[in-house]
Amino acid sequence: MQHLDARHDQLRHRLATLPEAVELARLRETGAELDRKLVDARTLVADLTAEQQKVDSDVESVKARRVRDRDRMDQGLITNPKDLERMTHELVSLERRIGSLEDDEIEIMERLEEAQGVLDGLATEDTTTRERCEVVAGEVASRTAEIEAEIAEVVAERVPTVDGVPADLLALYEKLRAAKDGVGAAALRSRACSGCHMSLDPLELAAIKRSPSDEVIRCAECQRILVRTSESGL
Repeated sequence: MQHLDARHDQLRHRLATLPEAVELARLRETGAELDRKLVDARTLVADLTAEQQKVDSDVESVKARRVRDRDRMDQGLITNPKDLERMTHELVSLERRIGSLEDDEIEIMERLEEAQGVLDGLATEDTTTRERCEVVAGEVASRTAEIEAEIAEVVAERVPTVDGVPADLLALYEKLRAAKDGVGAAALRSRACSGCHMSLDPLELAAIKRSPSDEVIRCAECQRILVRTSESGL
């Protein structure tokens, strides 16, 4: 039974430490981080797009006003000298305003192009990560099914082994196995416990030799159940 339990523990350990599962967890963590970055990147692109649209609108508005003023002057609709002077100064101001807005427009376009590039890169990375997640998730499911099938075989093989074992003894064995790194019983071999490798003194050995064969003997050092064999040296 001991070797079956050891096999069971090994399989459970393999199941808990699947490399594919570790990779899947890392990919999901990366995916979550990408989701956060994508939200920020999309927000920035949206904000810059709105800002560009506003500047574009402002440029068009100022240009339209410039055209109207020039048309009025060219058509001779402004005859008062003071009004003409004021209009001339206003056209100069409009030219400066247009120049400033166009500079802002170029700057925003550059920032928007950079932000869009970052967003596109994140979107590509996100797609690649999600595709890899799907592949690895399938691998994890496949490996998990294989190992669980092996565990089921070990459990089924263990059933006839424990038949007839007293319930209290089985309970003690399971308790020790949980507390002693999976080894609840150890062979008494060459007058030493094979669990903790401590040698028994002559008095202990003599007491074990006199005890009935069905009596549960435990190691005084590690408390594991001692299994007497032909190699015990009794």
